[in-house]
Amino acid sequence: MNQSIDRDAPIYVAGNRGMVGSAIVRRLHTLGYTNIVTRDRASLDLLDQQAVRRFFREERPACVFLAAAKVGGIYANSTYPADFIYNNLLIETNVIHAAKEAGVDKLIFLGSSCIYPRDCPQPIREEYLLTGPLEKTNEPYAIAKIAGIKLCESYNRQYGTHYISLMPTNLYGPNDNYDLQTSHVLPALLRKAHEAKLRGDSKIVVWGSGTPRREFLYVDDMADACVFLMESGATEGIFNIGAGEDVTIRELAELIMRTVGFEGDIVFDTSKPDGTPRKLLSVDRMHMLGWRATTSLSDGIRRTHESYLAACGATSSHPDNDAVASELALCRDE
Repeated sequence: MNQSIDRDAPIYVAGNRGMVGSAIVRRLHTLGYTNIVTRDRASLDLLDQQAVRRFFREERPACVFLAAAKVGGIYANSTYPADFIYNNLLIETNVIHAAKEAGVDKLIFLGSSCIYPRDCPQPIREEYLLTGPLEKTNEPYAIAKIAGIKLCESYNRQYGTHYISLMPTNLYGPNDNYDLQTSHVLPALLRKAHEAKLRGDSKIVVWGSGTPRREFLYVDDMADACVFLMESGATEGIFNIGAGEDVTIRELAELIMRTVGFEGDIVFDTSKPDGTPRKLLSVDRMHMLGWRATTSLSDGIRRTHESYLAACGATSSHPDNDAVASELALCRDE
């Protein structure tokens, strides 16, 4: 069966105002896709089953990128576990079922590398799913994402759809979330470094010991992988998406400090949790298909810092913390 998508066929990107969704839209435009369907939260609430079903009946997209999700770092996952599992389960079930009802044959579901067991072998292969206990700090979110994977697998088996699950590593880039209470580690560190530089602080505090190892992927590389798989003819399965290499949190913090230009000290607060000791994805499956990430971590952080400054309008003329916080509110993910 030919799985190609016409350049003028309607393609729905759910979550287009977020970091991942907006990158997918950019990539589709770059490749000449002309009929990209998007909705903001005010015009389509993905938690509303009837609204989602009505949208799919009216639009009849040929392909769906399910990039909409409630996401956050350790603090947010620990503080709002019910919100993370409830909202993500609703989004997934509503969109996937409505897509099937509307005859959508091709759907790409965006998961997360936190679906894998906390202590599974490294690098993490797709077949390690459900082979051990999850990391407790984000277990509700991970369970919701695992449910999304199983929804795709089950609909493929029962209805003959071609729904694919992508498991990205830690993502960063333009349109990231810089709220210190809900963001992931890289954007949180970038904001901390920027604010500390403006205030002239002598140090910044980083949660944990600095020893855990993490892999980071620039979001435009992720978007490229999404469209690559849409065009590849792949019809089912789980695919890890990553850079293929990792760094310690200390190394990440030092790289961000150099990029931002903060010259103070880094202090690690070991009373705060580290999370999973290491999380490096095996990307052999994507490499076999012919896809590889192309953006280095240093280049990606530099581009992210530039987009952050442009979006926030942050300059050295705002040394006051309240003023900086007001500017940074502009950067929060929708």
